[in-house]
Amino acid sequence: MPELPEVETVRRGLEGVVVGRRIVEVKVLGRRTVRRQAPADLTTRLVGRTFTAAGRRGKFLLLSLDDDAVLVVHLRMSGQLLHLSGTQRPPIAAHTHVMVGLGDGTELRFVDPRTFGEWFVSSDVDSRGVPSELAHLGRDPLLEGLPTAYLVAHFAGRRVRLKGLLTDQRIVAGIGSIYADEICFRAKLRPDRSGGSLNAGEVASLAKSARAVLREAVASRGSSLRDLRYRDLAGDLGSYQERHAVYDRAGELCRRCGSRVVRLKIGARSAYLCEGCQL
Repeated sequence: MPELPEVETVRRGLEGVVVGRRIVEVKVLGRRTVRRQAPADLTTRLVGRTFTAAGRRGKFLLLSLDDDAVLVVHLRMSGQLLHLSGTQRPPIAAHTHVMVGLGDGTELRFVDPRTFGEWFVSSDVDSRGVPSELAHLGRDPLLEGLPTAYLVAHFAGRRVRLKGLLTDQRIVAGIGSIYADEICFRAKLRPDRSGGSLNAGEVASLAKSARAVLREAVASRGSSLRDLRYRDLAGDLGSYQERHAVYDRAGELCRRCGSRVVRLKIGARSAYLCEGCQL
């Protein structure tokens, strides 16, 4: 958390406020956030540059620069990217690790209490605008689609549980715990089934469900959970959590069949499902 729908919501916000803007100042307040390169190097590579595009790959934000490099921002568990404008700025919040001043007088602030988030600049970028550091990522369901044949090839013969396969970023980039559970529910499949146990029809249903759930979640500007950590660029909450069918609903009634939603442990992860209608 945040997952693909939340990161895509932030990306769409960035597209409207940073593209075409020049970077005039960078302050690194948290060393752990800039851990792949020295903070001074990040600052040098950003100041004076102009953002030319706001992209995304899976859970990673890709902000293209006018020297063909890319600023990569990963929100991870608790990262928030906020855009502030006007002369009346709020005080710098605790856990603010990076601040970027733009030529139009606005500012980006990166707040991350758990400090798992990351910023770095990469110059090794492929024809899609994806840095080499992210070459390991699998297909992005919204950017490239998720063909049934692709999933069949990656699931065939696998004993790994379905939730583990859906959240393996080397197979599908962007899906995490929330949307894996929601996708499995939509497809009427148990998240603890092995990938190799699915037939072609079930895989087709899973692929269709993934596309539908992710698009609906983006339309609702993502999911904000009880901790309220996920917010968009303006600090507003998403609303897709109101439509969650199973995630974090253990003990409640399934809205499809009326059975109880249960919580399972799959390895180190939890999974939510309806045992009445997921097979």
